[in-house]
Amino acid sequence: MYKIEDIQPGKSYGCKFKVTTMLDALGRPAPNLSDVPLKGPGEYEGFGVIQVRDSASKLVELYDTKVRKTFRVDFDSIWDIDDVEYVEEPTAEKGYPSYDAVNRKD
Repeated sequence: MYKIEDIQPGKSYGCKFKVTTMLDALGRPAPNLSDVPLKGPGEYEGFGVIQVRDSASKLVELYDTKVRKTFRVDFDSIWDIDDVEYVEEPTAEKGYPSYDAVNRKD
């Protein structure tokens, strides 16, 4: 684990974070591509890949791959900073079966 002040430019890092944002009724950040009604502002915790670190303002910009959203979070609201490795997702073009084909319930 790293401290935010010790991460090196050019390397990939990720961390857990907490942010106040608009949530839907299922507790997911809104807006999203569902028709679930909004619940209102609330605390969201996730894991994000650090895109930008601004030491002057003590903010990081994170990309949460689960909800596919970018968040700006202060240094005090991130923890468990560690190296991340990008792994290419399997696709049908690369010879892997599609999600639908694997999870078909025939």
